[in-house]
Amino acid sequence: MKIRKIGHSCMYIQEAGLKILIDPGMFTTAQNELTGLDIMLITHEHADHCDINSIKEILKNNPKLKIFTNTSVKNILAKEGIEAIILEDGQSHAHEGVLFHAFGDQHAMFHPTLPVFQNTGYMIGNRFYYPGDSFAKPDRPVEILALPVGGPWMKTMEAIDFAFDLKPKVVFPVHDMVYANPAMTHRWPAMALEKAGIKFISLENDGEIEV
Repeated sequence: MKIRKIGHSCMYIQEAGLKILIDPGMFTTAQNELTGLDIMLITHEHADHCDINSIKEILKNNPKLKIFTNTSVKNILAKEGIEAIILEDGQSHAHEGVLFHAFGDQHAMFHPTLPVFQNTGYMIGNRFYYPGDSFAKPDRPVEILALPVGGPWMKTMEAIDFAFDLKPKVVFPVHDMVYANPAMTHRWPAMALEKAGIKFISLENDGEIEV
């Protein structure tokens, strides 16, 4: 599996011949130039994960692309004339031999007085898991974890404990462009997880790993 972190929470995954894009958001534009994409996964409706203009550009270059997401995002896309397939908590889908599983149904809470949004985490190939903006735990082992490390809905302690609970072999940080210096959000999870024997790869924007 090849994983390229385009930036923030937008990732480009190559697995068993499939080309997969996750959460094309407003913080990056490099995803707009990709071609040959098979699958797009969108975890939730916030613009840093689901930028309508970006999605339209991507579809121009990838007319056969299939979008999988939850009901909330599907309804938003439908208003723009964009088709999507529901894949949400407890559901799974196999595409050309690659399994996709969905976990969780709610975005982490900002505050009890504020709206709660639908959020779906996705596991690819029973190896790689990205929870979106939540700490929803899958019902199976996680080998590679895209770990949210910063945002107004979370604490660093929560991110570290989430990784401790899942016990992946490899972790890399996402959801870090909400800060002026994203790399600063990598420091504390890296220290804690390495002590626990979990490999933390401080992946920067446009960085790539193969696992």
